[in-house]
Amino acid sequence: MAHLLVVESWVGSMSRLLPRAIRESGHEFTFLTRDLHHYLRGAPEGAAHPLLGARNVLTADTNDLDELLPYVERLHGVLGFDGVVTSCDYYLPTVARIAGHLGLPGSGPEAVENACRKDATRRVLADAGVPGPRFAVCEEWADIVREAADIGYPLVVKPVDLCAGMYVRRVDDETQLAEACRALNAFPVNARGQRRPPVVLLEELLDGPEVSVETVSYAGAVQVVGVTDKSIGGAPAFIETGHMFPAALSAADTEAAEQTALAALKALGLVDGVVAHTEIKLTSAGPRVVEVNPRPAGNRITELVRHVTGIDLAAAFVDVSLGNAPDLRRTDTGLRSAAIGFLVPEAEGTLETLESLPDTDQLRSQEGVLEVQLAEPGTTVKAAGSNNEYLGHVMAADPDGLGARDRTAALLDELRAGLVIR
Repeated sequence: MAHLLVVESWVGSMSRLLPRAIRESGHEFTFLTRDLHHYLRGAPEGAAHPLLGARNVLTADTNDLDELLPYVERLHGVLGFDGVVTSCDYYLPTVARIAGHLGLPGSGPEAVENACRKDATRRVLADAGVPGPRFAVCEEWADIVREAADIGYPLVVKPVDLCAGMYVRRVDDETQLAEACRALNAFPVNARGQRRPPVVLLEELLDGPEVSVETVSYAGAVQVVGVTDKSIGGAPAFIETGHMFPAALSAADTEAAEQTALAALKALGLVDGVVAHTEIKLTSAGPRVVEVNPRPAGNRITELVRHVTGIDLAAAFVDVSLGNAPDLRRTDTGLRSAAIGFLVPEAEGTLETLESLPDTDQLRSQEGVLEVQLAEPGTTVKAAGSNNEYLGHVMAADPDGLGARDRTAALLDELRAGLVIR
C-alpha cells in the first residue's frame, strides 16, 4: 500500500475518479487544501463525499510555495508520502515543485510549468519546430492592437493561465478585441485566490476539426492511448459541447494527430510520470497544437476511454505518480465507441422542466446509455461562456461502430425538448 499526497482538486468529475482510483489500487491518500469549505458543497450525485476516503485532511496555504515546501517536508517526515498528485490545473506546477523537493516521482517542474502557461508552451513548441498557430503575447493595449493587426482578424484572445475555455474568445475586429481584453482584465484573481499574470495571448484562428490525444508517459517513453474528437459551440466563446472516443478519423489524420502530440510532449519534456491530454487542430495546412495539458482529460473523457478500451487513465495517473508502470492493456469491453454530449445554456434565468421531460431513470435504463445527469429544477442558470456552465450531460455507447455520437445527440434532443429557462 502506498500513501499519496493529494494537493487540492476540482469539485467535479475528477474529484471522484481520482480518490476512487487510489482506493481501488489499494492505496491511501492525505488531502491538503487551503480552503476546506471549497469542497463542502455536498456530495456530488448523491454519493458519499470523496474526501471521506482520505486518511488525513489537512489545511495549509497551498498558494504560498515558500511556506508550503517546508511544511510538506515536515509532513513527509511524519506521514511518509510515496507520491504527490493533484487533479486541479492551477496546482499542477505546485505538485511538480513538491515532488522535486521531496524526491518523489513526476515530471520536472519546468516542463509542467511550461505546459501550464499557454504563452510558455507556445514559445517552447515554436523553438522546437512543433507546428502551432501564429501568436503574440502582450500586456499593453498599443502592443495588443499592433500584434492583432499583424496576425490578422479573425483571431483568438486567450488568458495564459486559465482553463475550461474561460475568457477564450474569437474576435473579428478591434472593437471585439477591446471587449475581450476588458473582460479578461476584470478577472485578475482566479477561483483559487491566485493572482493572474496581466498578459494576453493572441493566436491565429485555426480552421478544421479539433481532437485530443490521450497519452501516458513513463520512464522516458510516451504511449498513445487514443484520439478523442471534440465538438465546439457557443461562439464567440469556444465551449466543448461533446466528445467521442475514438475519434471518427482517417488513419492518416489519426497518425498526424498522434505524431504532433508526441512531438509536443517531447519538446516540453513531459516524458515521465504524466498522463497528458494534448489538443490538436487538424487544419487544412496540417495538424497544429492548441494546448498541452499535463493531466488526465476532463469532461469525463477518461470514462469514454475506459468504457471502450478498459484502460483506466485515473488509475494510470496514480501509477505513474508513484513511479510505477501503468497498466495500459486493452480489453474487449464490447463497445466500439462512447460519446458524451453536454446541455449548454444559451440564456440566463431559472431552469424549469416540462411534463414532456423524459424520465432520467428510464433514459439510463435504455440500451447503450451509460450516464444521464441533469441539473435540478430551480437551478439558477447563466448563459454559458465556458465549460463551467453545463446543465447536464448524456453519455452513450455503440457496440458495433462509431455511432455513439449520433445516439448521444438524439438523447440530448429529448432532454432539451423538456427543459425551459425563464
